[in-house]
Amino acid sequence: MTDAADRAAGLGAPARPARVPFWDNARFACIVLVVVGHGVQRMVSDSDAALTLYLVVYAFHMPALALISGYFSKSGPPTRAQLTRLVTDILLPYVIFETLWTLVRWAVKGQADPNPTTPSWTLWFLLALGVFRLLLPYLALLRAPLVWTLAVSLGVGFLPNIDDTFALMRALALLPFFTFGWWLREHDVVDRLRLLRRPWWTVAAAIAVLAAAVVIAATAGDLWREVDLRRWLFYDLPYAQLGVDAWWAAAVRLALIALAVVLSAAFFVLVPRTETWWTPFGRATMYVYLLHTFVLYPFRESGVLSSLEPAGLWLPVVVAGCVLVALALATAPVRRVFRPLVEPRAAWLFRPEAVR
Repeated sequence: MTDAADRAAGLGAPARPARVPFWDNARFACIVLVVVGHGVQRMVSDSDAALTLYLVVYAFHMPALALISGYFSKSGPPTRAQLTRLVTDILLPYVIFETLWTLVRWAVKGQADPNPTTPSWTLWFLLALGVFRLLLPYLALLRAPLVWTLAVSLGVGFLPNIDDTFALMRALALLPFFTFGWWLREHDVVDRLRLLRRPWWTVAAAIAVLAAAVVIAATAGDLWREVDLRRWLFYDLPYAQLGVDAWWAAAVRLALIALAVVLSAAFFVLVPRTETWWTPFGRATMYVYLLHTFVLYPFRESGVLSSLEPAGLWLPVVVAGCVLVALALATAPVRRVFRPLVEPRAAWLFRPEAVR
């Protein structure tokens, strides 16, 4: 995402003398996984390999993004500038792209049901970021914010009246990851423990963890389909709608949260620490996030992705295509063209003193 949008959304570093390349690398790597996950989604029914990749990616990629968002968020009372950026970098893009998706549905299907309270496709994360940012100053006042947000995440699944309206279910379910990211920065954990250093044994452990996740996902594909694990990884439904209304449903979510933390840690270990040729793209991930769905939509809705045979052989091609889409959407020409949509300035919307 861009610098301005990143600051408001919590997905970028605030202005400071030296920008740490690792965080831009991590942001772009996460956003590539978002595109890959959406690209292979229609292939999971016919391909065990696609299902394996999909489950491993969805087990941690959005929690990892939420964690990065929290790491660069401030818990103090919001300033006037921060509030205006919350509007221009989150709320306005949400309204713009929700309107665009309404028009797309009308053009493709001949009908549309405009409902800005229910986010289209990936737009839920924008609203979740807004919820995170609004709650953080209050969470920071608590003695044990991680414990409280974990309790909220586990407990909200028992409430059938909380759903995808304004992405509230997902926001509350993913809140522990955002809070954990903020906690790491607040207590200077990364620097004090030198977590950005990468001894050889941490790389070996990270590879082993991710390899184990792939093996488990691959060898139990039928089980994961039977329990509909994909839906659990979305964090968007009450437990009852997932087919479980017993107390242990919260234990399942707790296990998935722990899994996401472990896989995120392994993923971050493997992210390059130094400047790379794609590091600058980590500052434009909002463009990739908001625009890639329009690129993938024709392929998904036309049935092209679900009809590829044999799906296992086409999977590397689809993954490579998704990576190229992410790279293309982060380039300067794309940012120049779509900046009015992704980063609307909207100075006319605010009182002069608010803009100042």
